[in-house]
Amino acid sequence: MMRKVSKMATVFAMIAALGVGMAGCSVNTKTSGSSDDSAQDNTSTGDEKVITMWHIQTQDTVAKTIEDSMKRFEEANPGYKVDIVAMANDAYKTKLVTAMAAGELPDIFIHWTGGPMTSYVDADALYDLTDLMNADNYKDQFLDASIAQATYQDKIWAVPVENVSPALLYYNKEMFKEYDLNPPTTLDEFEQVCDALLEKDVIPIALANKTKWTGSIIYGYILDRIAGAQAFEDGYNGEKSFTEDDYIKAAQKFQEWAEKGYFGDDFNALDYDSGQDRNLLYNDEAGMYIMGGWFLFTAQGEAPDYIDKIGIIQFPADTNGKGSAADYIGTIGDNFYSVAKSSKEPEMAFEAIKYLLDDTAVEERIAEGKIPPLKDIELTDDLSIAISDAAQSAEHMQLWLDQYLPNEQAEVHKDALQQLLDGSITPEEYGKMMDDTIADLK
Repeated sequence: MMRKVSKMATVFAMIAALGVGMAGCSVNTKTSGSSDDSAQDNTSTGDEKVITMWHIQTQDTVAKTIEDSMKRFEEANPGYKVDIVAMANDAYKTKLVTAMAAGELPDIFIHWTGGPMTSYVDADALYDLTDLMNADNYKDQFLDASIAQATYQDKIWAVPVENVSPALLYYNKEMFKEYDLNPPTTLDEFEQVCDALLEKDVIPIALANKTKWTGSIIYGYILDRIAGAQAFEDGYNGEKSFTEDDYIKAAQKFQEWAEKGYFGDDFNALDYDSGQDRNLLYNDEAGMYIMGGWFLFTAQGEAPDYIDKIGIIQFPADTNGKGSAADYIGTIGDNFYSVAKSSKEPEMAFEAIKYLLDDTAVEERIAEGKIPPLKDIELTDDLSIAISDAAQSAEHMQLWLDQYLPNEQAEVHKDALQQLLDGSITPEEYGKMMDDTIADLK
């Protein structure tokens, strides 16, 4: 269970975490499909009621699916219009914090649940969707794990929409065949593959860690495999210390991989949002990639010819560790859509969200390589089936570490990992920084 914080503490922690001010949020109305990131409220144009939506699905095909879904909602509900604002991932996170602090949230916005969602609930910023989700048994269409992820204090605060996304290890099948490499099943074999790729002047693992959460995925898997599935949660709850042996071993391993060159050069300066890590893959400059399931539909849009090269495996097990290859990091729902408590039309905002998962939208999402978090869907391509099977067979699914933590602690975690990778702090110093920031919650 996540720790509670006061409403004012939540607001100031979110501002401090990202270093943004409360100014700069203007209220206006944009046309559907706008990429302008100005804050908006629910307004009316004559007799037309406007519902505002923020999301981060900027890829053309997925953005169009969202736009078309909202057009169907508008056609079915005369007098309502949905204004959509799409933003890049990190710009969105900054904008959301600012809007939250200023009390200028859009009617509909996305998040990743975890610590931030519980903070939003404690700050009284989210509309309780429990009754709406229970009406006509709507929630029963969703995977149970996705509803559990959207639940806090026995109430449902968000709709799981975008994707079932366990983080997986992707590898270039053609490259592995050329160099006579086998997909690794253990950490020892993984390191042997990395060493072999380095000998061929290939970057073993594509990593764009300027945005920091990308490195957190890899660290999380190393920690899981060495210390076990409950390791991060135990550290967060204060039941264990990040300075204990297994935690230090995980941090040492992560730093060691960077020192060996497994992530190439300048990885902390490469930008995920602009696709600098993925371009290394598409150009055959890197052999492997550790990322959420959304990578498949991202690659379909950016480099469709690369899709046939992609192999998928679980992150390898540590034969001497406490974790299992059946443990995953990820989410059962990816982007979750919430309704702001400040919305003047919360029930209609919820109705609009439902159109993101109507029959037409689900068919389009599957065609785009997404896996909606629903029980009764039929997947047709082998890669999507592999991802879905991985998620449903998972013995443990640890939410993304940076999303599991409250905002301020998440920023400390990501910043410290970035420093760990560049060698400016030691594994022991990383552990102490984590213990100290978590102690601040008590």
